[in-house]
Amino acid sequence: MLSEFLLSEMSRLGSQDALPLHRQLYEALRRAMLDGKLGAGERLPSSRDLAQDLRLSRNTVVAAINQLSVEGYLGSRVGSGTYVNDSVPRTTPGRAARGGGHPSATPQAGRLSTRGKALASTFCATELEVQPFTPGIADFSAFPLTLWQRLQNKHWRMTYPDMLDYNDSGGYAPLRRAVADYLRVFRSVHLEADQVVITSGTQQSIELCARLLADHGDTVWVEDPAYWGAVKAFMATGLSLHPVAVDEQGINPSTADNAKPPRLIYVTPSHQYPTGAVMSLPRRHQLLATARAHDAWVLEDDYDSEYRFSGPPISSLEGLDTDGRVFYMGTFSKVLYPGLKIGYLVVPKPLVAAFKQAHYDLNRPGQMPVQAALAEFIEMGHFASALRRARQNYGERRQCLLEALKPVLRDDTPEGPSISGAEQGLHLCLRLPQDVDDRALAQRIAQHGLTVRPLSAYCLQRTDLRGLVIGYGYAPLADIGRCGPVLAGTVSQALSG
Repeated sequence: MLSEFLLSEMSRLGSQDALPLHRQLYEALRRAMLDGKLGAGERLPSSRDLAQDLRLSRNTVVAAINQLSVEGYLGSRVGSGTYVNDSVPRTTPGRAARGGGHPSATPQAGRLSTRGKALASTFCATELEVQPFTPGIADFSAFPLTLWQRLQNKHWRMTYPDMLDYNDSGGYAPLRRAVADYLRVFRSVHLEADQVVITSGTQQSIELCARLLADHGDTVWVEDPAYWGAVKAFMATGLSLHPVAVDEQGINPSTADNAKPPRLIYVTPSHQYPTGAVMSLPRRHQLLATARAHDAWVLEDDYDSEYRFSGPPISSLEGLDTDGRVFYMGTFSKVLYPGLKIGYLVVPKPLVAAFKQAHYDLNRPGQMPVQAALAEFIEMGHFASALRRARQNYGERRQCLLEALKPVLRDDTPEGPSISGAEQGLHLCLRLPQDVDDRALAQRIAQHGLTVRPLSAYCLQRTDLRGLVIGYGYAPLADIGRCGPVLAGTVSQALSG
């Protein structure tokens, strides 16, 4: 009987979704029509009869019927009543009813594409909790927030209407000039301000390059082990990943690799992520020659070049490029704070107009008042001051961590534990013998409330690397002094056991 079905559905909806009565009745009547309990052309009981059978007010019934009529489920015939329209679709047998049915028949099952499933299951960044030694995290607690708020408020007050619109020029001009001046002096990048495109960060820079420089299915060479963010960006744009092994001098393409010609080559030459290897000068020239031979573009990710603690600064790969095939990218996240979401991409001159147009069309860039505040922050010298303070703080933390790890290092065998990548950046890599299960070791360390990442987890194809990627950017000096011996002790116990 219709009334019994409606009462049952309303009871279920009321207990599960806490819907108002008129909405419960609407959903129950709609389900009755979709399930065929009210067939096409069938006459609905009068609103008075329904209200009496369901013990509802007539206004509640009329509200539900009116809504169904507006949506086309019901139609009225003058002097005859309300009928189910012939156009109402029916739920097919293979389709699960709400709240029931086999999981494989529900619309949600299998909705992700093959690419979507890979993106959702590969290199999950949410696993990297912000705890002492988490790699890839900077300490933004010392950021001059009061000063920053004052600059932002100033530019919000004086903002012109066009500053609130999308921007098609590649970013706020004074900010692009400030970035160009900084890169020209400190990173030996050959550029003019017009070549700088302001993005929302490195991820967007990578995706923009992937979309404009390569077609679906084209090959991109990535370092192995690899930066997970770049891997996901290339996967999302439909490129074919080809891992190329990294050694102590950086990416090292073999004859077999060259048999798989790349359209793009993604590298972190100044401080390879995650091993910390610095690409040697001969290897840099070799890479540029390889790119020239394959007519490939090189994407240089200079993600933490601001922090160099030992030896002279490492110049950019772009500074050696004479063909205009290197795209240089960086970010303000490591010096200021991650949520700022401002990065930059240096584009070869012939492609500047195309990149600005595509950036505008695809990403609708904005945040001009924030960019204006950042430009003034740099011009007034606050960026340089923040960078000096950060270098000092991170340098002290780095040294404290190195001291804590000394008991782990052994000089009796070349295959023993060693440290790489400690000269620059906000993390180092503790290299371990190949017979060590670094994933199990990372889990054991996590039991002490510390987060490190196993080196093998960054590998795409290689099976010969073991180690721990340890960050010191987010760990205060006191925490490193307290937790460092715990970390070293856990590692030493695993090696001796």
